[in-house]
Amino acid sequence: MLVAYPTLKMVHVGSAVLSLALFSVRGAWMMVSPARLGQPWVKVVPHVVDTVLLGSAIALAIAIGNYPGTHAWLTAKVAGLVAYVVLGSIALKRGRTRAIRVAAFFAALAVFAYIVSVAVTKSPAGPLARF
Repeated sequence: MLVAYPTLKMVHVGSAVLSLALFSVRGAWMMVSPARLGQPWVKVVPHVVDTVLLGSAIALAIAIGNYPGTHAWLTAKVAGLVAYVVLGSIALKRGRTRAIRVAAFFAALAVFAYIVSVAVTKSPAGPLARF
């Protein structure tokens, strides 16, 4: 039985909020208490949440018949997601210096805001779609 669209959307939005919250906490820890990033739950829970987020995104795309490459706004969200993942990886793990990690963290937050704006406006221009 196919899960209803409103339920899928609620799971997607809820997991996006939780993903952002977890990323923000890990970013703050990276800046003030990096040792906290080594806790076992920190290495598991965010990945589980992000898997639910991605799975619900795929299910929503299938449910409404929108696919990257055929709808510009969804293609922009996927491109934003790739940028967010790369920046998040630099921020929390791969950045060579603290300054690079901090800059990548704030850039990732900006990209996340862009992704949300694209989702709300259904336009790759995001917040500029209203002008």
